[in-house]
Amino acid sequence: MASIALFHSALGVRAGVTDAAARLRTAGHTVLVVDQYGGRVFDDYETAGAHVEQLGFPALMQAALEAVAQLPDGFVAAGFSNGAGMAEHVATQRRCAGVLLFSGALPVAVLGADAWPAGVPVQLHVAARDPFAQPEWAEGFVADVRGSGSAVEVFEYPVGGHLFTDPGLPDEYDGPATALLWERALAFCDRVTG
Repeated sequence: MASIALFHSALGVRAGVTDAAARLRTAGHTVLVVDQYGGRVFDDYETAGAHVEQLGFPALMQAALEAVAQLPDGFVAAGFSNGAGMAEHVATQRRCAGVLLFSGALPVAVLGADAWPAGVPVQLHVAARDPFAQPEWAEGFVADVRGSGSAVEVFEYPVGGHLFTDPGLPDEYDGPATALLWERALAFCDRVTG
């Protein structure tokens, strides 16, 4: 079973994150939910984005590393949207068994890294009609991972919600896509830590 560090989106630790942690724990994994906002949550992306700007991405990246300092090497880093960037950053600084990214990915140079670590597999899940998608960023990230010789799987779902796994966002949530995502993600966790 895996030890997993789970990073929230710009909206904070909402239902989608707690639901994800519950699914992972039910499957037997140990989950550290990293709350970078001290319990604060947001209902809209504009206000959340302003909060991220105020905190600053470098400070969030440093806090992400500090949050996983006590985890032994070989954990899985996972994150939603903004938290996907946190998971990536952690994976470039620590020895991870794998990385799960939901609704976001950044080329590693954006995070100040020279290259993706060799031998760290990735699974990336995205919505086909995500209004916040940056395809060039995801493509750059996938190229970085492949360039390191690491395996990367990209799954695109025929939905339009950015955080389509969050039942607390009814305009975005998609139950069938969420079920399929977790089937794939749980299989990934078993593979990389088995």
